[in-house]
Amino acid sequence: MAYHQALAGRIREYLADQSDVVEKKMFGGLAFMWRGNMLCGVDNAHMMLRVGPDQFGEALANPDARVMDLTGRPMKGWIMVNLHGVASDKALERWLQMAMSFVSTLPAK
Repeated sequence: MAYHQALAGRIREYLADQSDVVEKKMFGGLAFMWRGNMLCGVDNAHMMLRVGPDQFGEALANPDARVMDLTGRPMKGWIMVNLHGVASDKALERWLQMAMSFVSTLPAK
């Protein structure tokens, strides 16, 4: 399973103060679950984020983001951000905050 180790480490560090974070191997990469819901994931070239329907358009306005489509069927409310789009800590924080904002509205599993 190949995923970007350095990016996974940065996400892990950012989420260290959150309770109920679990890492799972998924999608050929690594997924971060928060309160039982998938928050984000990492493969070898992207960060996947669950931003929800309300923030979907805003997220896709960023040139480093695209619709998450792993199987030929786009996933609504999910985006993929290339590594350039999460190169800075500020950018990574912005993306994670967007995902956490949505996932915090979901019931814990």
